[in-house]
Amino acid sequence: QVQLVESGGGLVQAGGSLRLSCAASGRTFSSYSMGWFRQAPGKEREFVARIFWNGGSTSYADSVKGRFTISRDNAKNTVYLQMNSLKPEDTAIYYCAAAISRWSKDAYAYDYWGQGTQVTVSS
Repeated sequence: QVQLVESGGGLVQAGGSLRLSCAASGRTFSSYSMGWFRQAPGKEREFVARIFWNGGSTSYADSVKGRFTISRDNAKNTVYLQMNSLKPEDTAIYYCAAAISRWSKDAYAYDYWGQGTQVTVSS
């Protein structure tokens, strides 16, 4: 089992920044690909960003490309999402997720999920 705990969400004005963290415990964190997803009220959960197990590859949703950066520190069992130039449409609950032996943008491919952290961007 892997436990994931997100933190760093909050209320920020448009144009501001937040840094989300996801701390992992349990099985070997460094063997997992990690992803960030988000879900806004009334909408489906959507992919935001992902990072390969060794940090060697990343990818982003078009809506956040150039504004968000995913990174990881395997020594600290933590993955981060730096969010800059935030927009009201970024308002959502943000979830981190871990995938065993898969590299995917699809939520179904992820094996473990955190409880989520709320990000609210005011205009």
